[in-house]
Amino acid sequence: MGLRARKRALVIAGSTVIAGFALVAPAYAATSGHSATTAVTSAPTTASGAHLNPGGVIRHLTRPQTAQSGARNASSTSTNWSGYAATGRTFTSVASSWTEPTGTCSSGSQYSSFWVGLDGYNSNSVEQTGTDVDCSGRTAQYYAWYEMYPAASVEINHTVRPGDKISASVTYAGSNSYTLKIADSTQGWTYSTSKKLSGAPRSSAEVITEAPCCTASGGILPLADFGKVSYTGSTANGSTLSSFSPTEITMVSASGKQEDSTSALSGGSFSNTWLSKG
Repeated sequence: MGLRARKRALVIAGSTVIAGFALVAPAYAATSGHSATTAVTSAPTTASGAHLNPGGVIRHLTRPQTAQSGARNASSTSTNWSGYAATGRTFTSVASSWTEPTGTCSSGSQYSSFWVGLDGYNSNSVEQTGTDVDCSGRTAQYYAWYEMYPAASVEINHTVRPGDKISASVTYAGSNSYTLKIADSTQGWTYSTSKKLSGAPRSSAEVITEAPCCTASGGILPLADFGKVSYTGSTANGSTLSSFSPTEITMVSASGKQEDSTSALSGGSFSNTWLSKG
């Protein structure tokens, strides 16, 4: 079956049955114009059976370089993140929208994630939600998820297809409580959940394209060819992302090979373009 121990195969009494194994799938409240309950699958795995984290903290390769006068934002490289991260203050919210890109798959397994989150750039926790495009051979698979890292990611059991209009936000609600919300206006669903996490510093707000973790040895997984993903309406603390002069992040392999490009940030808009699986 492969990627994320999921395949939405069969849900029976709160458990998902996949290839003879039952994975407990707790129910969470979801809204799509009316009150509803949806089952989600926890502890997703890769094709090899390793735990898949389609989120998590940045793995810095080069720490931020200060932008020169008249130049673009400060820049940084990472082996798993690209996009923009705002730092330098306490953040209570982050939001963005994107069109789910189309995966181009040929052989093997590759993975790519698109998300918004608080923390993770210079801290050991991340509160985040987003979507994935993963490749299993020639088959592309699409889904939404949330994660309160270092806890395991949780898949949201709603349909996501390439070309769908996605919007997502993470908001600190006080008393160590976070609201994670993601909507697919093309499919007509909205999912929201509230989670507790104590001690998170809320020291960054980011909009990120990611090569997820992990291989059996804990390394970064190959980046799926997502083509190009464009983020719009990106905000932090209710203000346009660019107003925070966020750090521009480019994804490179451990050997320094560039895996995607990050465009200049214009207000709350930028794009990432795939270059290599690493």
